[in-house]
Amino acid sequence: MSLERTERLRERLQEQLQPSALEIIDESAKHAGHAGAASGGGHFIVNIVAEAFRGNNPLQRHRLVYAAVGDMMQQEIHALSINARTPEES
Repeated sequence: MSLERTERLRERLQEQLQPSALEIIDESAKHAGHAGAASGGGHFIVNIVAEAFRGNNPLQRHRLVYAAVGDMMQQEIHALSINARTPEES
């Protein structure tokens, strides 16, 4: 289940933001027993480098990532830590 979730997350980010670098770390196992984990939502760290972030402040970059993952935030993802950079910042 978690691997499928990670791959769906990867596909959406690649499709929407076309990153030059993308790393997704699934930390769900570290949060077993946590209230948010009880609903089945995963905990992820996303390190992403994309031209799409150029000219955007950190909040705007996060919004772009959230828009890309869309409805996954409703049930499949409980926590998402985002490190979004442009190619020059990487």
